[in-house]
Amino acid sequence: MRLTRLKKTKQKKMTTESPAPILYEHTVRGGGMWSKIIGRGKTLRLTDIEGGANVSMLLYHSHQKLERYNMPDTLKGQHVFFLTAPFCIHSDMGRIFCSITADTAGWHDTVCGCSNAETVRRKFGERSYQTARNDFYRNGRDCFLIELAKWDMGERDLVPNLNFFSKVVSDESGKLTFDSDHATPGAYVDLRFEMDTLVVLNTCPHPLDSAPEYAPKPVLMQVTASAPVPADDASRRSRPENARAFTTTEQFYTLSQTS
Repeated sequence: MRLTRLKKTKQKKMTTESPAPILYEHTVRGGGMWSKIIGRGKTLRLTDIEGGANVSMLLYHSHQKLERYNMPDTLKGQHVFFLTAPFCIHSDMGRIFCSITADTAGWHDTVCGCSNAETVRRKFGERSYQTARNDFYRNGRDCFLIELAKWDMGERDLVPNLNFFSKVVSDESGKLTFDSDHATPGAYVDLRFEMDTLVVLNTCPHPLDSAPEYAPKPVLMQVTASAPVPADDASRRSRPENARAFTTTEQFYTLSQTS
């Protein structure tokens, strides 16, 4: 698949090619949902095929699902409001789910949550399954719950989610504004998994998306084997908190391995 040339922006972006063989590939339709376990030592590339995509994501330890993505620790430990390379995504047990090793989008929302049935109805109107069949209007919360149910999980397992490819900025009064020009065709982000992780995602519109019509965009997913993590890895060195979390994660796997 040939990707269109990326538009230049003022935001510095970290990029890398991914020559490793593709182990898994899947396109999630706009307004679609997906969940699977991605193992430690694998990299997931998300690609915004058409531009304007949003990927709402939740992360859980595949073997101990009470351990999940922790938004406060991820942000305060790295002194950030949004995510990009080379930052990491932390669990609530002081470990790292994944590191962002490449990113041509440059900004991913961490604070706005996901859409729900009421926000979609208020913004785009009513379009139910009974009247539109598979073209009905989906929302992020319901999609999360549908996927979580496949893993014997539910509402109590919902936590603040990530929104890849979506940029939201704050003014001096704290008002959040969605940047509708941020997500460009062909932009991608690489997530290198440091833990065996249950990934739950959907491609429903961002809750602050200013588009006048319901038109969620598709996203290409590709999984490859990760290269060994070097001692001077950019994600490990990006913050002291990340270095400690890497050590905690490695100790977990060292102690849990069997001969």
